[in-house]
Amino acid sequence: MIYHICKKSDWENSAVVGVYRADTLDSEGFIHCSTSAQVLRVLNSFYKGQQGLVLLAVELSHLVSQVKWEPGLDKPDELFPHVFGPINTNAIEKVIELENCVDGNFEIPPIG
Repeated sequence: MIYHICKKSDWENSAVVGVYRADTLDSEGFIHCSTSAQVLRVLNSFYKGQQGLVLLAVELSHLVSQVKWEPGLDKPDELFPHVFGPINTNAIEKVIELENCVDGNFEIPPIG
């Protein structure tokens, strides 16, 4: 399982169409994802204080697009899953709504 953070409205629009496309797919050529061990750090490093986010749990065995494990921006010695194409919505096993704590950070239930 890999995880992708996105706006709830983007997910809802994608669910109707059958595929999810992040802005980075056009600008960088892939969709950023994280492992269960990485996702909370990514949330609090890059999304602190943002509202209306969800966490998409993506089942790798159902994903049509290719995944490559590549170095991250903030930790070049750590590999992150990057999806090179849209995410077919039938690969989404679970959608978790994310809420900020008072300090703007996130807490999430155990996911992996």
